[in-house]
Amino acid sequence: MRVAIIGGTGHIGSYLTPRLVEAGHSVVCVSRGLKEPYRKHAAWKMIERAEIDRTAEEAAGTFGESIARLDAQVVIDLTCYRLESAEQLVEGLHRRTEHLLHCGTIWVHGPSVEVPTTEEEARRAFGDYGEKKAAIEAYLLREARRSALPVTILHPGHLVGAGWTPVNPVGNFNPEVFSILLRGRKIQLPNIGMETVHHVHADDVAQSFVRAMARRSVSVGESFHVVSPAALTLRGYAERIGTSFGRPAQIEFLPWEEWRKGVSEKDAAVTWDHIAHSPNCSIAKARKLLGYEPRYTSVEAVRESVGWLMEQGIVRAEAI
Repeated sequence: MRVAIIGGTGHIGSYLTPRLVEAGHSVVCVSRGLKEPYRKHAAWKMIERAEIDRTAEEAAGTFGESIARLDAQVVIDLTCYRLESAEQLVEGLHRRTEHLLHCGTIWVHGPSVEVPTTEEEARRAFGDYGEKKAAIEAYLLREARRSALPVTILHPGHLVGAGWTPVNPVGNFNPEVFSILLRGRKIQLPNIGMETVHHVHADDVAQSFVRAMARRSVSVGESFHVVSPAALTLRGYAERIGTSFGRPAQIEFLPWEEWRKGVSEKDAAVTWDHIAHSPNCSIAKARKLLGYEPRYTSVEAVRESVGWLMEQGIVRAEAI
């Protein structure tokens, strides 16, 4: 099939685009410029490139039509963050594509009620990002019912993979946390460390898109969680990473208001966002309907990212 992938050189796209070629599809990689993917692969030589500036074209009202002109049977959208963006794409593709796959986020869920959270739980999104993505999901599913839009929504967790920094055991993106664990020094966690994070390797997300395409008959009109087999508590996360370094984690627990005084405002805000959500999502539906089977556990995926950070000299055994 001819597949157009919007954002094909990003975190997920760097794994998904080659997978599509390997599966025998003809792939058009849509990006704003000639950005290089996060990982090299022979398949990139076989991919058609389309340079389309989404921001500029949406402002002009031409983005949906530009994607439609690519004549793709399948369109995968990895870069949609506003309801207006989704509306414009859907209008342009109306009855002109066989399958639209949208990349959502587990942030469409707010605080958990029962865990692991299923896709059927009522949406209680909070925060700008979660609320916008929840609105997009609601619109796409409404269009699936109203106008038979052939859409599938895949909700990844915290993305992990070589090339970028993962959410760490204190719930933010400061790589120094991993250096502290590597050195066997004491790490401070907010509260009692029982809040959760739920990672997923970008290649497992890529797997889910390919499987959703292959099982179109059961994936259209549905949303699926795409995460590792199990979420991690912050405490358990720190302990597992410390063990992988051969240095048992030394953990001190501090009340939130005291803990936040020891970090930057930015890091505190990111940590609060993660612990307030404390995602713990089920993949039972994706396993049953799509045959999704993640290759990586959360810790395995994080260790790959941390290995890359060590190669770059970002995570160090010795302080500078």
